[in-house]
Amino acid sequence: MKAVRAKTPRRPALKKPSNPSLKDPVGVYCRVRPLSRPDQECCIEVISETTVQIHPPDGYRIFRSGEYRETQYSFKEVFGTLVAQKELFDVVAKPLVEDLIRGKNGLLFTYGVTGSGKTHTMTGSPGDGGLLPRCLDMIFNSIGPFQAKRFVFKLDDKNGVDVQCEVDALLERQKRDAMPVPKTPSGKRQIDPEFADMINVQDHCKVEEVDEDNVYSVFVSYIEIYNNYIYDLLEEAPFDPIKPKPPQSKILREDQNHNMYVTGCTEVEVKSTEEAFEVFWRGQKKRRIANTQLNRESSRSHSVFIIKLAQAPLDADGDNVLQEKEQITLSQLSLVDLAGSERTNRTKAEGNRLREAGNINQSLMTLRTCIEVLRENQMYGTNKMVPYRDSKLTHLFKNYFDGEGKVRMIVCVNPKAEDYEESLQVMRFAEMTQEVEVARPVDRPLCGLTPGRRFRNQAFREELSRKLEMRGGPINGETEEQCVSEMFLQNFPPLPSCELLDVNDDQTLPKLIEVLEKRHKLRQMLSEEFAKNVLAFKTMLQDFDSSVISKENYIQGKLSEKEKTIAGQKMELERLEKKIKTLEYKIEILEKTATIYEEDKRNLQQELESKSQKLQRQASDKRRLEARLQGMVAETTMKWEKECERRVAAKQLEMQNKLWVKDEKLKQLKAIVTEPKNEKPERPSRERDREKPIQRSVSPSPVPNAPPVRLRHRRSRSAGERWVDHKPPSNLPTETVMQPHVPHAITVAAASEKALAKCDKYMLTHQELASDGEIETKLIKGDVFKTRGGGQAVQFTEIETLKQESPTGRKRRSSPSNPDPPEDAGDSEWTDVETRCSVAVEMRAGSALGPGYQHHAQPKRRKP
Repeated sequence: MKAVRAKTPRRPALKKPSNPSLKDPVGVYCRVRPLSRPDQECCIEVISETTVQIHPPDGYRIFRSGEYRETQYSFKEVFGTLVAQKELFDVVAKPLVEDLIRGKNGLLFTYGVTGSGKTHTMTGSPGDGGLLPRCLDMIFNSIGPFQAKRFVFKLDDKNGVDVQCEVDALLERQKRDAMPVPKTPSGKRQIDPEFADMINVQDHCKVEEVDEDNVYSVFVSYIEIYNNYIYDLLEEAPFDPIKPKPPQSKILREDQNHNMYVTGCTEVEVKSTEEAFEVFWRGQKKRRIANTQLNRESSRSHSVFIIKLAQAPLDADGDNVLQEKEQITLSQLSLVDLAGSERTNRTKAEGNRLREAGNINQSLMTLRTCIEVLRENQMYGTNKMVPYRDSKLTHLFKNYFDGEGKVRMIVCVNPKAEDYEESLQVMRFAEMTQEVEVARPVDRPLCGLTPGRRFRNQAFREELSRKLEMRGGPINGETEEQCVSEMFLQNFPPLPSCELLDVNDDQTLPKLIEVLEKRHKLRQMLSEEFAKNVLAFKTMLQDFDSSVISKENYIQGKLSEKEKTIAGQKMELERLEKKIKTLEYKIEILEKTATIYEEDKRNLQQELESKSQKLQRQASDKRRLEARLQGMVAETTMKWEKECERRVAAKQLEMQNKLWVKDEKLKQLKAIVTEPKNEKPERPSRERDREKPIQRSVSPSPVPNAPPVRLRHRRSRSAGERWVDHKPPSNLPTETVMQPHVPHAITVAAASEKALAKCDKYMLTHQELASDGEIETKLIKGDVFKTRGGGQAVQFTEIETLKQESPTGRKRRSSPSNPDPPEDAGDSEWTDVETRCSVAVEMRAGSALGPGYQHHAQPKRRKP
């Protein structure tokens, strides 16, 4: 007989529910694991059944501007450190198993930081099984009496299911039993002691309302997503010790109902909890784990254990599986153990571990991005594309978020202080995930057959067997028709002997004819009686049907009334739910507004503090600048005061020199006018000049603490000193009787270093034209001394003047020596030697230039 091929009939035209308002939020639960050491610092506290509080550890606020904030996060339910695995299973996983048996899909995944207890929650530990073994135990406790024989359901390679008749299934079982490695029957299977304690669940939990007119088969598969590649953990690849082949990655495909599945994945049909967990444990040993700084056995991949449940109704007789593919349902429950998010600077990962951590964090980040986009689309009405394809993890489960089943998430957290920042990110993501709503899947269609047909058929068989046993008829190995014919033949009289031994025997045949006629009459009587009984039974059945119909009508009336009441209550519940959602939305808006205001307040406070600090820095800079400017102003003021004093002193000196020249001229003119003609002027002696010092002029001296200037004679004071007699070649010879004569003198036309080095005195003969047109000869005398630079310097000390006048009754003046001036002219007689001769000539060794000189000691001005 040809097998009937059937696919899962999961609403190809109802990809989105007809009623989009029927949506359920993603159920997010939180589980807090106990601390590994009692002396560890704890940063997470359970404050109610739905709320946890997380606070920064000691010293953390030092790095966050002194802030110390305690944050609370709400979940559907929070499980503390002392919660048992059974309590967690009853709240989170049990509803998903019930939906699985009713033909609906479900997704349950654990999320958290490395070492937060995700694998323990999913798998469990010896003596305390986790969610996965408890789900398997509940499934087989519920469908155990209604399981189909092996190979009645057969999965294809396109995410569909085939249903086979009993003969084809029997052939498949015989082929399997004839394999070289025979399989141990499930009833005699020896449990691996390594995981025996995990599946030894004594709760015997099961679904209360199981469709007893269906047959069920369970298929399991186990895959892992490692470095964004999908690998089959149940694949039995041949081992080559010489050249081992790496496992081949699998490809994701989309079936005709737009559901995602893994191509070529091994799917094993299991008939008991022990067999299913043994398959899981075989794949668990192939899963990639590694030792990191945060966890000794850290999962390096996302593991997905998929439980598929195929179910189909029985036919009208309740004997065989209905051979209609539209009535076959395939539902699945995916149990996902996500790898933990981690920071590489904490795990000290290198090489492959570092690459694994990067891929793990990338896939988890893609999951967060998909959740954020879904939430934004639902809350703000946008139509952004959800990036499911960016990661194999999100691409595999995109159907669940599009409305293919319930989604549940268990957030596992470690309360130790070292995981504070990672736990904070996990809490924020989990709280955001609760705001995503998933469309509620529609119920499967009814098959339309009479319910209870399995047990009625079973009761009929039992009653028939009982009656046959009471009459002593065959019970085992005979069909129903054989039993009925045997009972019917027992009511007839026995046939006589029909053996003819003689040709002339005329007694055997008449006796046989007589017996047959009696049997015929008896058969007619039995037939009439059977017809009467049939008619009576039909009448009784009609009466029973009429009573059943009347009762059904009464029940339908009651049900309609109850349905109306339920519909009214549902409408009231929907109204209250809408009101609750509206109030929750308002509360959320107010909380967000308060959060925004708090954030703005905090930002404004920070801005105010920064601006106040900036103003303080500016004020301090201004004070420093003012102090610096005051110092610069004081320094500049002092500098300019000194410069002004210097300029004033220079100007006073210049004016004093001019006044001195004029006074000298006036004195000379006065002396000439007042001089008696016959008397010879008396020459003052050097001793009297030394004893009677001439008072200085009122003009300030350019050299402080200068000695008083004395009148000097025009001749040399010492005949033993050597002189440099500098007579420029431009001088004209004079015919005066009195000629300057200097003994021991070196006469030169231009001053030289060599001549200055040999002498102690210097005299320059200078001629100029006087105002009356006569030639005036001036003898400028000075002292020669050595300088620090190795040259010779001349400091001029006095000037002698020789002047020739016309012979028209005037007297020639040979020397400016005058008699003692009157007392009223003492103040303007002579100025300081430094005032008259304060110019020095400096020459360096080897210089060929002559010394410079200046007449009347007028200093040059300096530019300010």
